[in-house]
Amino acid sequence: MITEKLNAQCISCLLDKHLESVPEDFPSCKKTEYMQGILKIIGNANIGMSAPEIVEQIESFKQSFGITSDFSQIKSFYNQLMLSFEKEIEVKIENSENPLKTAVKYAMAGNYIDFGAMKSVDEQKLKETLKNADKITIKKAEFERFEKEINTARNIVYLTDNCGEIVLDKLLIRQISRLNGKAKINVIVRGEPVLNDCIVEDAKQTGLDKLATVIGNGTRIAGTCLDKISSSAKDLIDNADIIISKGQGNFETLRFCGKNIYYLFLCKCKMFAERFKVNRFEGIFINDKRM
Repeated sequence: MITEKLNAQCISCLLDKHLESVPEDFPSCKKTEYMQGILKIIGNANIGMSAPEIVEQIESFKQSFGITSDFSQIKSFYNQLMLSFEKEIEVKIENSENPLKTAVKYAMAGNYIDFGAMKSVDEQKLKETLKNADKITIKKAEFERFEKEINTARNIVYLTDNCGEIVLDKLLIRQISRLNGKAKINVIVRGEPVLNDCIVEDAKQTGLDKLATVIGNGTRIAGTCLDKISSSAKDLIDNADIIISKGQGNFETLRFCGKNIYYLFLCKCKMFAERFKVNRFEGIFINDKRM
């Protein structure tokens, strides 16, 4: 049975975002060809395809028109910005009543830095989101399960999402290591540049590679498709006792896979907010097996 991942709201969002990206200086016939190509890709997608998988196809199509997206400067900017906040946030985590829980909240807050789900990132809004990270609600029972499993796990996999927020992922991983020094932690990033998502070079830039083993997943999809990632990444996920998955893209591609995955993200789009019955930019902390 195919899990339905594509819906009307996703289609509308994809159309709006990518049809708007046609360059103004394209001649009329080229604009028509471009728009027809985007419509064809979305129209041919089956209901089992997630938005990140469709976006990968669209980005490849756009390249044939000479349209490329370079997020290297944006990624470097937000990595450096968050590194400048790192010490201050780490002190707040360490001085909190439950450092693991507080680190989870900051990791969720960092998920605001997303140029895939949003057209732009407001730096002031980011600072406000970080300032109010301690107000993020996490269900008590779910966190207690998470904390217990962290303490007993032998193999932990951490699936990253965006640059900048990986500095906060680093702080969460540090807390996990302090609670369970015997656990092997593997961090899986994107295999190739896609949007402002983290790749191996970004992990090195932020020092994430000094806390855990970091590997690329072998794809340029802004998510984690188990049937498309590399065998090494798939083996790590299959053999993990617990998987921590950051971001909407990872949720969209992995949901209902039946693995012991804890999803951490902010609801940045209307569809997600409606799905979880929360306001936009509220945090979600949920396990795949108990959704």
